[in-house]
Amino acid sequence: MTTLADPVPGGRPGDVERATALGGELSGRGVHGVVLSYVDTAGVCRVKTIPTAKLASAAAWGVGMSPVFDTFLANDSIVATDVLGSPDGDLRLYPDLDQLVALAGQPGWAWAPVDRITQEGERHPGCSRTALRRIVAEAAERHGLSFRAAIEIEWSVGQGAVEGGEFVPAATGPAYSATRQVELSAYTADLLAALAAQGVEVEQLHPEYAAGQFEISVGALDPVAAADRSVLVRQTIRAVAGRHGYAVSFAPAVLAQGVGNGGHIHLSAWREGVNLHSGGAGRYGMTAEAESFAAGILRRLPALTAVTAPSPASYLRLKPSQWAGVFTAWGRETREAAVRIVTGTTGLREQAANLEVKPVDLAANPYLALTCVIAAGLDGLSSGAPLPEEITGDPARLDPADAAARGVRRLPASLPEAVEEFRKDERLRAALGPVLADAVIAVRQGESEAVEGLDDERVAAAYRWKY
Repeated sequence: MTTLADPVPGGRPGDVERATALGGELSGRGVHGVVLSYVDTAGVCRVKTIPTAKLASAAAWGVGMSPVFDTFLANDSIVATDVLGSPDGDLRLYPDLDQLVALAGQPGWAWAPVDRITQEGERHPGCSRTALRRIVAEAAERHGLSFRAAIEIEWSVGQGAVEGGEFVPAATGPAYSATRQVELSAYTADLLAALAAQGVEVEQLHPEYAAGQFEISVGALDPVAAADRSVLVRQTIRAVAGRHGYAVSFAPAVLAQGVGNGGHIHLSAWREGVNLHSGGAGRYGMTAEAESFAAGILRRLPALTAVTAPSPASYLRLKPSQWAGVFTAWGRETREAAVRIVTGTTGLREQAANLEVKPVDLAANPYLALTCVIAAGLDGLSSGAPLPEEITGDPARLDPADAAARGVRRLPASLPEAVEEFRKDERLRAALGPVLADAVIAVRQGESEAVEGLDDERVAAAYRWKY
């Protein structure tokens, strides 16, 4: 469980003593440095690192980093809002000691996610991890709800970084094939060992559809810890791959054509230990609140894509009939539906039932994505939003008039379209707050302008090694 308390200058009660003990323990295990990690608005993981001996100091006073990274683009150019993007100011990065872990994939290093506060000790309004902690706390206070979440991770394994930045698959076996599993057996075995040593519960690891592509599914946690885990797992995947001489890409579209890398969100709402997605009188065992929660997400999907599919390369992946979920439709185990209802197997449904949000990729900042998905769901729950008719099969095959009558519409087909939907959605912008919402818009506009005039091949190449 991740703490919901904000860091404070001087450290929260017990933080410094705990960090001192943890630092000594890590040093005794040969850990020399700690990676302090957060994800920027563009979806790029940014870090500062400190010697292990400075962990107690970081817990007390944080580590400095400029707020300008909130308006960095994936290519490291900078845009600006009325508040963010200047060279002025400083923030303090405070490690969450609950999530501190020695990195088995990077011997000699430990890792911790950070919250960012101002030098005056106030919440930084651009900190996405803080935004997620805030909405989780709000759901508990106003609705008595907690959540369990997990983020699927798909990635493509290449034969090292080659000249020109091309992608050459490190394995050639067919989708889901034993051939591909054997080809990368040593790498994936080491990856499983590293994740186990780091306390990451892995549900599945298997070859996926695209060339050289794999997917890993991990156990569900509270949303903040789930977002932390997503960042940690990707750090580990990349580190272990590097030790085997491979390069990995989490980009939404490694190539202009074909299936890209997704980052589907699984989410369930709970009250007093009871899963609202199971045992109810609604469809597939959902309670009325679970149906309204799903309806809220479904209704706001067009605006959500600005956060869950935030890269120009995302729209190379979001294509009909490729299981990416590009229509406002829901269904039980319907992999073309944007919101998939997962009931789980008989005997496990009370624990396993959840909903999956599919138009999500790993260019998304996981903290932003979960904040907005939860906000959309809570809005539906509060208003008692009705869940429309279920869609079966491929929504792309519906007659246009039938689709319109059933409320099935195509999600934005480009990043500028998604930004316009986000601009109109007051609830999602309010969930992030004006500073962070404006940063989302500015960064998305900057990314769109950065690829203006590029064809699909060059767009894919521009983002291939950024995430």
